[in-house]
Amino acid sequence: MATSWKKVVVFLGSTRDGRVGDRVAKFVCKTLTEKKLEVVFVDPLEFDLPLLKTPVHFYPDPSKAPPKLVALNKKIAEADAIIVVSAEYNHSIPPALSNTLDYFSPKSYSNKPSAIVTYSPSLVGGARAGIQLRSMLGELGCVTVSNMFTISQVQHCFDENGVPKDTTQGSKMNSGLEKLLSQLEWWANAAKHQRENCTAF
Repeated sequence: MATSWKKVVVFLGSTRDGRVGDRVAKFVCKTLTEKKLEVVFVDPLEFDLPLLKTPVHFYPDPSKAPPKLVALNKKIAEADAIIVVSAEYNHSIPPALSNTLDYFSPKSYSNKPSAIVTYSPSLVGGARAGIQLRSMLGELGCVTVSNMFTISQVQHCFDENGVPKDTTQGSKMNSGLEKLLSQLEWWANAAKHQRENCTAF
C-alpha cells in the first residue's frame, strides 16, 4: 500500500565518548530510507549547538538567526513525523538532546506524531529516559505513539555501520522497529490529512 507520509526528522541524543547511539541511528535511518522516506538526521555532535540562549523563534529579525538553525527549523516544520533516538544519562534525557530540541518552537513540531527509540547497556534499555521524553515531546506538540522501541544491552546489538551483529539480533531489531514504525505511519498519515484539510487549532 502506498504511503502518503514522506518526510521524517530523526534526532540523536548522545554526545558521549564511546557512544553507540550513532549505530542505532544508522539502523533507524537505513530502515526509513528503504521505505522511500526522506530522512533528515540531526546529530548534536555534528550540529554542535552551544548551550541554549536564543531559540530560533526568539530572533525579532529571522535573517539574523544562524542559517543552520533556520534551515533545520524549516525541515522540522515540513516533516510528517519526528523520531528521537536517545540514550539514558543518569536515568534521564541527555542534555544535548533537550538542548537541541529546545532551539525550535512548539509551532514547528505541532500537529505531527513522534516516536521514541531508546537504548542502554542495561536491561532497562533506556526506558526511563523514554518515559520522560513522552512528556517533553507532548509539550512540544508532537505527541508520541504508544509503542516505544527499547534496546537493552545495546553494545551487543549492532556493528559500527548500524547492522545487527547476527540473525537473532537482526530479527529482534527489525521486528521491534517495524512495530514502532507501523504505528507512526498510521498517525503520520492521519495527521498529514488533518493538516492539509482542516484548520489548525
